[in-house]
Amino acid sequence: MKFDIVTVFPQFFAGPFQFGVLSRALDAGIVRVGIHNLREFTVDRHQTVDDRPFGGGEGMVLKPEPIFRAVESLGVAGKKIRDLRRERVILLSAQGRPFTQSMARELASLDRMVLLCARYEGVDERVNQLVADTELSIGDYVISGGELAAAIVVDAVSRLLPGVLGNEDSARYESFAAQEMSDSDDNQGAPQSACDSGGLLDYPHYTRPAEFGGVDVPAVLSSGNHEEIRHWRRRQSLKKTLQNRPDLLGRAMLSNEDRIVLKELQDGKAK
Repeated sequence: MKFDIVTVFPQFFAGPFQFGVLSRALDAGIVRVGIHNLREFTVDRHQTVDDRPFGGGEGMVLKPEPIFRAVESLGVAGKKIRDLRRERVILLSAQGRPFTQSMARELASLDRMVLLCARYEGVDERVNQLVADTELSIGDYVISGGELAAAIVVDAVSRLLPGVLGNEDSARYESFAAQEMSDSDDNQGAPQSACDSGGLLDYPHYTRPAEFGGVDVPAVLSSGNHEEIRHWRRRQSLKKTLQNRPDLLGRAMLSNEDRIVLKELQDGKAK
């Protein structure tokens, strides 16, 4: 996949893509990233990319012309004829749709993605109307610019591409990873693997030493009983989701057993 990032601060990306999984994906050629300085697409000697907002107000707004020229230079098809199954232009802003794991999976099917990094007070709305296919937000908070958001999107999408992770199943078994359900599954709708999250948060993980700070690793994890381990992990996943992200439960894939455990947790009868 090819990512093109349009930004006022290209030097920002000197660090985020040089480590870990993403660095290896770049070295292997599975992922390509192009960084494009928005100021290079201005026409005045001051390389002006922003201006005061119409109607007054605080802050400055990114001008549409440099962004139009930048996207045009990348050879992306016009918005009206763009094949959204292959390429998309995405504007990163606080006003966008929430970026979720399911969105990352959708984007991972593309061949190319252009990420437009908002700055200052925002971006001229005509960029959203005439150039961008999607407006994305990484969360219900405001950060100084779209560069951090772009790095997050690149990382989240890249790790879903074949060959990026050492174990292809790793991305399937993480938090938020909703899997396909089988009507004939013995667990009546539960994820088919002992590790599938089914849209819940991940279960707690432990490693050596077996005791640290007066806290022991749960005995079930050393029991060798895979069925008991599966049940423990599922119960803990439900518990953590109930505590930290109860909003996920409404759309998670839950079996009858899951619902019984949830009821026990809510009534304070389960650990």
